[in-house]
Amino acid sequence: MTLEWRHVIVHSADPAGLGQWWAEALGWVVVHSSADEFAIRPAPDRSPGLEFVRLDEPKKAKSRLHLDFVPDDQDAEVARLLAHGAQRVDIGQGEQPWVVLADPEGNEFCVLGRRGQ
Repeated sequence: MTLEWRHVIVHSADPAGLGQWWAEALGWVVVHSSADEFAIRPAPDRSPGLEFVRLDEPKKAKSRLHLDFVPDDQDAEVARLLAHGAQRVDIGQGEQPWVVLADPEGNEFCVLGRRGQ
């Protein structure tokens, strides 16, 4: 038996809006768009991707699943994402070598330091 990891599902009040935000933030391509779903991938034939699915219920607490990203330059990437509309958030992480941000709908994600740090 084999399994192929296809998507991480993100519930969203505005799948197309949030999905487009992430596509631009990551430099990924849109592979599907409808009124209730919006899917992006690193390349059209490369998985896994992110799929944004409509859920008309607001986010209520800290996300139980979040994405971590490793940039070449953490400071520059954090500045770029903040300029793109991300926000710094405090989820109780304290002083850490990573930066916790949230997308426009409040979903947390981390920008780590370079590998080996």
